[in-house]
Amino acid sequence: MGLQQIVDIDAYPVLDRAFRDKCKITLDRTGALILPSFLSPNAIAAIYKEGQDSRDRAYFCKQKHNVYLTEPDPNLPPDHPRNREVLSSKGCICDDVVAVDSPLRQLYNSEEFKSFLCAVLSEQALYEYADTLSSINLHYADPGQELGWHFDNSSFAITLMIEAPEQGGGFEYVRRVRNFEKGDPNYKGVESVLDGYASAQTLNMQPGALVLFRGRDSLHRVAPVEGLKTRMLVVLAYNKEPGVALSESARQTFFGRMS
Repeated sequence: MGLQQIVDIDAYPVLDRAFRDKCKITLDRTGALILPSFLSPNAIAAIYKEGQDSRDRAYFCKQKHNVYLTEPDPNLPPDHPRNREVLSSKGCICDDVVAVDSPLRQLYNSEEFKSFLCAVLSEQALYEYADTLSSINLHYADPGQELGWHFDNSSFAITLMIEAPEQGGGFEYVRRVRNFEKGDPNYKGVESVLDGYASAQTLNMQPGALVLFRGRDSLHRVAPVEGLKTRMLVVLAYNKEPGVALSESARQTFFGRMS
């Protein structure tokens, strides 16, 4: 498939400067850009089939972590927002499982698509990961599984919804909870979210949606999936510099292997 067969170019002219500027303004203003039905129906069907066929190669895990994705601080009590644990559970197939002719790989490597992302994200260039696991990941969330509240380590995230659950599984976020650049963790703000007092926005994406999200300062989670259908989501991960690999410990934690 070429880009014309993967993306609805008529609805989303990714090479058009005015369209790029409009997307950038939305992302800068709200912290999230959602493009429904970005993928063509044929691309959605092909990626869904690939996900179904590759599911037996997925690594499923259940992990407890704090919202900062850091080690606990022994100088603070266990119920402190810095140390409070949330649960994340999911399955994942890695980049080396994604087929060479997959629409996912063709989209990921497309210079036109990367140019669009750079324009919207205000980046000079985007590069694949140097390791063989981290660039393209397909995530499965079965009924009862979820992603706990957390901040991202990277300044942006790029995802594609492939299969939406029957119920639950909404993407919930609270904007600008902390200030990473200034080193302000905002423990009181985090505590408010964890205790359910802060008002969160919810995105319920349908299959084919492209989402760009800035999650380094915005606390976010995926609510528990309900019903019988598995939530299937693709993460397209890029770096600002070439030759960057996810650490071996992170690969072991997230993917269950280092290569």
